[in-house]
Amino acid sequence: MNRVYRLFDVMIAAGALLVAMPVLAIVAVALRLETPGPMIFRQQRLGMGKRPFTVYKLRTMCAEADPTVHREYVRQLVDGKERQQSDGRQNLYKLVADDRITRVGRVLRRLSLDEIPQLYNVLRGEMSIVGPRPVISYEAEIYPPAYDRRFQVRPGLTGLWQVSGRSTRTYHQMVMMDIEWVEQRSLRLYLSIVARTPRALLGRTAA
Repeated sequence: MNRVYRLFDVMIAAGALLVAMPVLAIVAVALRLETPGPMIFRQQRLGMGKRPFTVYKLRTMCAEADPTVHREYVRQLVDGKERQQSDGRQNLYKLVADDRITRVGRVLRRLSLDEIPQLYNVLRGEMSIVGPRPVISYEAEIYPPAYDRRFQVRPGLTGLWQVSGRSTRTYHQMVMMDIEWVEQRSLRLYLSIVARTPRALLGRTAA
């Protein structure tokens, strides 16, 4: 079955990258015009078995942005202290009132376009189309033991959390949905999540 998941991962990622090429070209120009710095943001994450890998995203912040703000925010989330954002929602991992984010970056985040380069991670076999969100190492360091089950599969671009009220869920609920995928994953559920993802993104954008 893992080979079947891998086949679908490669087919979907390759097709999506081809479609996204014109978007990436436009974004590259916009990023260069607004602020200096690379187009691609690289960050170490933990994958299956807690093996570290480099995740690729479109840069949404000013170059050399201090990660301390996000690190403290994640610590509060794991501790169950969700902080309401200025738009009235939880917005896990999406700090709305963050002056490190550029104007172009805000648009990319709102549309989740900043995650397009992770399709390359999928092609490399480090990620899957569907799976738990890839975890930052300092995040995993403060995990309770029960959360480690999410590392039994490859992290994904989308998952149960993303299509089940992403911004309205607590951190613990998000992790439990990741674990639910690990324990109940099937090709039918995989395809269902893939099919529901565009609608979930459009609905979140319009909210």
